[in-house]
Amino acid sequence: MGRDWDATFASWGAPPSATETQKCERAELAVRKAIEGSAKLRAKQIEVFTQGSYQNGTNVRQDSDVDVCVLYTGAFFPDYMATALTREALGHVAATYSYAEFKKDVGEAVLDYFDRQGVTPGNKAFDIHANTYRIDADVVPCFEHRRYAGNALSNSYISGAQLMPKDGSTIVNWPKQNYANGVAKNSRTGGNFKTVVRAFKKLRYDMIDSGYKVAEKIPSYLIECLIWNVPDAMLQTGTFLTQYNTLKDIIRNSIIFLWNATKHDTACREWGEVNELKYLFRVGQPWTRADVHTFLHNAWNHIGFE
Repeated sequence: MGRDWDATFASWGAPPSATETQKCERAELAVRKAIEGSAKLRAKQIEVFTQGSYQNGTNVRQDSDVDVCVLYTGAFFPDYMATALTREALGHVAATYSYAEFKKDVGEAVLDYFDRQGVTPGNKAFDIHANTYRIDADVVPCFEHRRYAGNALSNSYISGAQLMPKDGSTIVNWPKQNYANGVAKNSRTGGNFKTVVRAFKKLRYDMIDSGYKVAEKIPSYLIECLIWNVPDAMLQTGTFLTQYNTLKDIIRNSIIFLWNATKHDTACREWGEVNELKYLFRVGQPWTRADVHTFLHNAWNHIGFE
């Protein structure tokens, strides 16, 4: 007897339990206390907030840790998008407090607060180990990133977060835009956006357990971005076509839409991440359109759609 996919997707799409949410909140609170307890950091301009799937409400049980961004806003990394926009034109001066110093101070703060046995320094973040009342937390030190795209008179910018991993790379994220856009799409789709994302994430983990190697190449965040690019009407039960009556129907037709759009570069070239500030399939991304296309084909077969 085959799996009841209607019931499975309904279970997979359910929001996190109150216990999971509380453990996430406790992890964030503990990191906040660690920063506030640092003599070097407590007087600086710092924001501490969760980002990623836990903040966006799209996490599933296999997402075992929560990202906590420690954002320093007293200095920033600029991105000048027009030739007329320069540091001199905008009156910017060099910061006296470097990212390397900030990352070192954050590391000292979490090591002092959680003790060395409770912290593992990584390439991008400090991993705070879980205990009975909180989940694992990745503490990510970031400087504000500012994208200047207007003119020198307006001095307007879009604010993001930039980190500099140990491997020498540069990563720019847009957590606040991710959150705001996800909330808006979820509202437009009657709550189905986040439900479908969670169901797809669980499907991916189920495929990994079943031996689909390509599923390992599809990060959790990429799943969220793929569903972001599914038209709103296609995620709304019963509003696009009459057959869209169940979560299984929505997932079936989402796979069809995404599979067709990822056959070649052309149809998905302009797709963006949830933040709509980074292209989904352009140079610099850690995934490929071809792997996504293969993943969707395998997902269709794994479910047994015809």
